[in-house]
Amino acid sequence: MMDAFLGSVFTVILSVITLYKWVIIISALLSWVRPDPYNPIVQMLYRLTEPAYSLVRRFIPTVFGGMDLAPLIVILVLIFLETFLGRLFMGI
Repeated sequence: MMDAFLGSVFTVILSVITLYKWVIIISALLSWVRPDPYNPIVQMLYRLTEPAYSLVRRFIPTVFGGMDLAPLIVILVLIFLETFLGRLFMGI
């Protein structure tokens, strides 16, 4: 019973991580074309990604030749979490 519950929790967590990776990828791609900042979708993406970006920017200077590396660093952290939690679940 407990294994089924933990399996479900891990599945939901991994799904949220995967979804957030896609949100970051879409946000990064949109930043290349300078979308309308008043668009509700652009505002939602900004609100979802900016807290993670600001956390990364606080510890790591992420501007390299005018290019912001915060999305890349956040995606790498999410891939690490996905891998770690997936292997942790396999060990249970």
